[in-house]
Amino acid sequence: MPETVLSLDDVRLTLEGNAGPVNILTGISMNVTAGECLGLVGPSGSGKSSLLMLMGGLEQATGGRVSVLGQDLGAMNEDALARFRSAHMGVVFQSFHLIPTMTALENVATPLELAGARDAFSRAEAELEQVGLGARLHHYPAQMSGGEQQRVALARALAPRPEILLADEPTGNLDTATGETIMELLFALGSRHGATLIMVTHAPELAARCNRIIGLRDGRIMGGVTPDSPA
Repeated sequence: MPETVLSLDDVRLTLEGNAGPVNILTGISMNVTAGECLGLVGPSGSGKSSLLMLMGGLEQATGGRVSVLGQDLGAMNEDALARFRSAHMGVVFQSFHLIPTMTALENVATPLELAGARDAFSRAEAELEQVGLGARLHHYPAQMSGGEQQRVALARALAPRPEILLADEPTGNLDTATGETIMELLFALGSRHGATLIMVTHAPELAARCNRIIGLRDGRIMGGVTPDSPA
């Protein structure tokens, strides 16, 4: 039976708004197994990105339990969460989040260095070559196209060999052709590294490539559906 790598039990997220408390997520319970590709779909404001942030420990649940690789994220402080993420999880955002004063090579190598990797720069170079940027190692983000910047972000997320890869609308800021190229890389590299992939997307054709799709609406799960069923 596949190993459960991520588990949510009656998870809730409530934030304070100008008019009082706002329920972002309510009663979310689910399991994700090793090697699975899970798509999170739903209309804007349904809570998809917030759910992904909870899974990555980038947001703290206000109720329930989030467990990743057997560890309760709610029991960790910010420093412990950061160490856990760097050791076990990779995150790819819609807006790249590259450091503008660092080259592509430095953007990928620096997190490895901070995690204590002695071969940080050689590993970073190898990952950038894997995403087709071997000739752009010493270019800064401003010197690269959006698609190239997302390739750097993907290399940075995969360089530590994470067990879990989280992707939040990774093609949202890219044109169709570039987005398709990035998604091919994401699926191929995630599979090659044996990572569990959890992806937020509005694109039905991307969700259809996942093993399982979970739909959200108004902060609640509307049901898990197979790729060939309506989300």
